[in-house]
Formats: sequence, structure tokens, C-alpha cells
Amino acid sequence: MKQPETAVPKTETAATKNETEKAYAEESAEAIDTVTLYITRHGKTMLNTSDRSQGWIDAPLTPAGIEVASALGRGLKLEGIEFDAVYTSDSGRAIETAEIVLKEKGQNLEIHKDKRLREFNFGTYEGMPNDEMWGAIAAAQGITLEDMMASMQTGSFMDTVAPFADTLAQLDKDKAAEEGNWPAEDIATIQDRLQAAFSDIVKECMDKGYGDVLVVSHGLSIGSFLSTVDANAKVPPSGLKNASVSKVVVKDGIYTVETVNDLSYAEKGK
Repeated sequence: MKQPETAVPKTETAATKNETEKAYAEESAEAIDTVTLYITRHGKTMLNTSDRSQGWIDAPLTPAGIEVASALGRGLKLEGIEFDAVYTSDSGRAIETAEIVLKEKGQNLEIHKDKRLREFNFGTYEGMPNDEMWGAIAAAQGITLEDMMASMQTGSFMDTVAPFADTLAQLDKDKAAEEGNWPAEDIATIQDRLQAAFSDIVKECMDKGYGDVLVVSHGLSIGSFLSTVDANAKVPPSGLKNASVSKVVVKDGIYTVETVNDLSYAEKGK
């Protein structure tokens, strides 16, 4: 006599279904081939307001900086942009900006901090009035500060920034060693760390299925990265505004800069 088949317990069936759905989700996540980066400059800080150099040193956001970061968050929410992941430099001003944006959007995401996303390091020139630092660089290049400022309006972003970084690194080399300080970085060092950081971010996001990603960094660093990965990127010679967004789409290893210095989200959120 044929024995009746034993019924599979419902709990086992549910568990199997959950495992199948989990495996499918993981498989789908692995299949992602496009990541959109919303690369944002932090809100205005106290050192920005006092017109002092601010690279690796830090300062909190001003009331105006908090407001523009809040407006950015509201604008992104109104546009229906939902982030899957958030990355910032380890500087307080970048972290504070990301926290404000997420709060305004009603998103509770872990903020991944990466020191490679920091601003340029100005070495012993950190915290110095900007006109003094730029004046020292101009003198080393054999031109006046006025001529340097004028050239910034006609050349490309990198035409100004690359010699700026290299000259400062040379000026600071011996001084930083004497004082036991971190020396100012040359442009190659900056570009290498930024490209490595973004490459790792993109790989992690593709592996985990994170399609829309907020990255909060710094003006010179963002501009340099955009100019490096896309020769057609229109980075303003005068630099990027606080709380501006530069949108970069990465697909098949190709970085396409879609927007630069976009303030429309912050404007929309006012």
C-alpha cells in the first residue's frame, strides 16, 4: 500500500521562500552596472566667512551654511531623489552637511567617512588669510596677485589649480619638515587619492546595488576630480559654490559629468 506523502511544514516553506527571495535580491544587486553620484560641496563655514584657507583644518558651518544645507536637503526631497548610500570626507563640515541633508530628506542612512575625500592639504599655510597664501604662490611664480586673479577668469579650472597646488607643495616642503607638519600636497598626490576614493566608492555601490549616492566633499577636490575624469566638465575657474551639486553617472567604467555646480536643488528648497 502506497504511503501518503509527508507534507512539508509551512515554516520550512516560508524559510525556503525567504532564502530564495534573498538570493534573488543579492543576484539583482550584483547585476547593477550604473551608479549616479551626487557630489556636493559642504555648506559655508566660519573659515569661509573669514576668507581663510581651509584644507585639512576644519570649522563648523555658519548659520548661513546650515540654512543652505537644509535647503539642499529639502530641494532634493522635492525632486524625489532617494539616496541608497552616503559618503563624506572625515572633515566635520562635510559630515555636518550630510547629516543636515539626510534629516531634511527624512532618510536615516549610515554616513561612510573617507579621509581621501578631504580638501587639498595646504600644509603650514592652513588657516592663513587667503590673499597671503595666494600672494606667496604668485610671488613664487613671478607674477603679481592681481595678475593671478585675472588669469583665473580666463583659463580653465585646472590651469589655475594644478600650478597652485604644485607651487604650494614646493614652497611648503622644507617648512613643513622643520615644523613636523603634514606638507602641502602636489596635484598628482591629490588626484591619485581622489580617484582611488571614488573608484572604491563606485565599486562598493555597484556590488551592493546602490544606484543613487550622495558624496559630500570640498570645492577644490571636487573640481579637480571632475576635471580629471571628464575633460568636457565645465568647472568654473572661480570654483564651486557651497551646497552645489555636480552629478556624475558611472557606467562600464566611464565617468560622465552631467551637471556641475548646480544650485537648483538648494534654490528649490528655500
